[in-house]
Amino acid sequence: MKKWIMSIGIICLIGALYLLPVAFGERRTVEDSPATTEQACEIFIEVEGQPEKIPLETYVTGVIAAEMPVSFKKEALKAQAIAARTYALKSTNYGKIAIAPTVARQVFYNKEQRKENWTSNFPGNEKKIVEAINETKGQVLLYNNELITAMFYSTSNGKTESAYGYSGNDVPYLQSVASNSDLSSPKFAAMKEWTLAEWNALWPVKWQANDFNRVQFFLNDSGRVDRMQLGKNVWSGREVRTLLEIPSTDFKIAYNSTTGKVQVSTKGYGHGVGMSQYGAEAMASDGKTAAEILHYYYQDIEIKKIDACLK
Repeated sequence: MKKWIMSIGIICLIGALYLLPVAFGERRTVEDSPATTEQACEIFIEVEGQPEKIPLETYVTGVIAAEMPVSFKKEALKAQAIAARTYALKSTNYGKIAIAPTVARQVFYNKEQRKENWTSNFPGNEKKIVEAINETKGQVLLYNNELITAMFYSTSNGKTESAYGYSGNDVPYLQSVASNSDLSSPKFAAMKEWTLAEWNALWPVKWQANDFNRVQFFLNDSGRVDRMQLGKNVWSGREVRTLLEIPSTDFKIAYNSTTGKVQVSTKGYGHGVGMSQYGAEAMASDGKTAAEILHYYYQDIEIKKIDACLK
């Protein structure tokens, strides 16, 4: 009887030793699962013209490098990172739709382009931008618990443009606010000239020298041109900006009879809606945080960290 019991004990011991590696293997798989889950939940952005989809935070690195001077203060870069991340997720429906790397969306520089642009400064510039991104990783802007359309641009004319002034559609978080520090931006003022012949080649109507004295401008609340009228012909400010390829819709047109040139002067650079990048830099220089900058330019919004696994 004792021998029979010992035999059973030996068989059980051998079985336990045989199953031990399997048990440890199962445990190791469970411990590794968070990394697997995190990878599975990572959001990738498809950028038109790029060979492969790009991890969200890597994409944001390329946007900041293209859209904002790397010399700006870190808090301005952080504000840009949160705005760019929000805009990307909103525009692509969390990576389901491709996004163009253009000024109409968001300009994007891949690593090769960044190296080419920055040459010997690449390591330091890259480090500065990556730090700004890591300190805001996953943070987005929400209004009523929905991603906002986080529009941004270079330089205002002293006031931001409201969504209503830009498109006729009122958006609660895109209202006009003062941005007087933009006056110090190197892109604040510009001038462009054409001969009268060059000017007339652009328009569907022929201008005479005296037409420049009778053209009418109708401004919106931010001081930008809502529409321009010459006789029965009416153009929106945005149509004129596109036609003339000028920096903003805050413009004045004059004809210099001495030189025979048409002169168009502008204030600001960009559509003017949302966050002014040079305004953000001025606020950062005054000690404001990225959160304070964003709450100023986007009204009544929340800054929250997204959980990619819920998307």
